[in-house]
Amino acid sequence: QVQLVESGGGLVQAGGSLRLSCAASGGTISSYTMGWFRQPPGKEREFVAAIRWSGGSTYYADSVKGRFTISRDNAKNTVYLQMNSLKPEDTAVYYCAANVMNGPPRNREEYDYWGQGTQVTVSS
Repeated sequence: QVQLVESGGGLVQAGGSLRLSCAASGGTISSYTMGWFRQPPGKEREFVAAIRWSGGSTYYADSVKGRFTISRDNAKNTVYLQMNSLKPEDTAVYYCAANVMNGPPRNREEYDYWGQGTQVTVSS
């Protein structure tokens, strides 16, 4: 059973940057598609970004394209989300997730393992 732990969240001013990390334990994630999702206050969880097992393909929500970058280090069993030019509407709990069967990367239902989330708050 893979466990995922997110870190790196916090409070930042609009225009600032944060780097989220997702460390996996209990198994290797090197063959899985990995994704980041977020849940703004009072809203449903939504797709943010995903990366295929090889790192060769990445996917982004339109709202973060050009500002966020997903990457992975399979040797460290870790996935990252670099977030730049943050906006107040990026405020949410951010979750890391593993898509074991490498299904459609934007579908929440395709993900099998989830972290507990890390809070990101962007002040205006």
